[in-house]
Amino acid sequence: MAAGLSTDPPGRPSATAAPAAHPLLDSGRLRAGVLVAAVGLLLLVGLSRPNAAQPDLLPGGWAPGVVMPLAPSSAVVSATLVLAYLLGALGVWLGLRQRPGALRTCRPPVGLGLLTLLAAPFGSADHVNYLAYGRILVQGGDPWVESPSAWAGGADPVVSRVEAPWTEEPSVYGPFGTLLHGVAAALGGDVLRQGVWVWQVVVVLAWLGVRALLRSTLAEQGQGRVDVLWTLNPLVLGVGVLGAHIDVVAGVLAVAAVAAAARWPGPGGALLAGALAGLALTTKVTYGVVLIALLAATWWAGRDRSRSRRWSWPPWGRWLALVTGVVLAVAPLHLWAGEHVFDQLQRSRKAVSLATPWRLVLEAVAPALGGATTRTLIGYGAALLACVLAVVLLRVSRPSSPSDRTAATSAAAVGPVALWLTACLGLAYSLAAAYSLPWYDVLVWVALPAVAPGVVDLVALARFAVIACAYVPGRVLGMTPAVEAVTLGFRRHVAPWVVLALWGAVIAIGVRRGSPRSPAPPRAGPRPTGTR
Repeated sequence: MAAGLSTDPPGRPSATAAPAAHPLLDSGRLRAGVLVAAVGLLLLVGLSRPNAAQPDLLPGGWAPGVVMPLAPSSAVVSATLVLAYLLGALGVWLGLRQRPGALRTCRPPVGLGLLTLLAAPFGSADHVNYLAYGRILVQGGDPWVESPSAWAGGADPVVSRVEAPWTEEPSVYGPFGTLLHGVAAALGGDVLRQGVWVWQVVVVLAWLGVRALLRSTLAEQGQGRVDVLWTLNPLVLGVGVLGAHIDVVAGVLAVAAVAAAARWPGPGGALLAGALAGLALTTKVTYGVVLIALLAATWWAGRDRSRSRRWSWPPWGRWLALVTGVVLAVAPLHLWAGEHVFDQLQRSRKAVSLATPWRLVLEAVAPALGGATTRTLIGYGAALLACVLAVVLLRVSRPSSPSDRTAATSAAAVGPVALWLTACLGLAYSLAAAYSLPWYDVLVWVALPAVAPGVVDLVALARFAVIACAYVPGRVLGMTPAVEAVTLGFRRHVAPWVVLALWGAVIAIGVRRGSPRSPAPPRAGPRPTGTR
């Protein structure tokens, strides 16, 4: 365990003294070097020619084309990405150990964002799917019904570029997310690379937006965690931003909902928070957890309304405003999208991915009980396990402090508490889910900076690192048989056992801790000194 990361429950002093500082591990230069190396390797893959991790988007049109005329083999790409993610995990661990302050200027993240816009997305071909669904939408089709292979007789210059195994699959994304895909497709026209680049701009702006919103919600002493866990996290950068995944966009909407609830405690703020939470939900359904977190945080903060006149109205009134905001945002979008929005979601809910322990269960039990029965039982088991893990993660952690930009009252604690709940519930889901991919962890990391340093950081980091490595290079095309054997071997025979060990570790920590404790009310921090 990293120095300074306590696994003791809130309110209980640490049983052991912190280990002596290690000159090398506590060197800022070491961490900087590790992070630069990790980000450099990630950019090397994105700036190269199409490869096993990066689908072919050429021709580029007015969007950036190939920057480096390199054509790395599938083995080189896979090894590069694994090394980048391992170095990235090390850099994050060093940051958790060293607890550096926040960046003094916004230039590094802005510069990093601009660099990512020169690269082509990699790690999956999901961004091609996004543009295909958006193209179908703007051309008058129903992306929740039409399969890419059937659209326009398979001759559309954008939709026809969808890769296996998604050529026959309609959209699984919500109406607001698909609407954004439609905007990118409309701006990109008939050139796939142009539409993908527009989508990349949206993702990078969302990534920067998460940082800004977290800094406005958390106290100054907690803003260093924002840069350690989000801004300068190569795992987030590689999987989420350079992967151009919609999860980053849903993430900024979720954090914006929490920020609105924290900054404006009255009915208007609750209504806005509900609307933003609804947009996150209708971008990707799993991000609806932020609404649950806001409702719970509102109840928690409302237990002591006497501290602030700004919190003088009861929790049920705030709940009503939150739910009203959700309905106002979600209902028109779903009425517009039509009745088939949830069809693909229903079809995919019994899927079991290779890198989860549930795959071991499926392969062991299905011959005896049948595939359908086993998948149903796995669904119930995953839900039960997620509840158990969530209880444990919540009881061994606590929220950090709110920003002093809001009043130092129970109302100000809504932001950190809601993000704390979101991080723990999201981590429990990603650990326990039968179908889970690396970018699903973005939900955890958008909220993790609001969790006080502790064991949750390490569990989240271990899960993210192993699942990112398990899905290298990320596409089902372009690999040699030898590379496919190695990557699938890790995905099928190593990653599930590591995740299973994380299950055991989390439950063991919970058993060792004893009875749960209520989180200590976060305190407002000192006034920021002008850092951006």
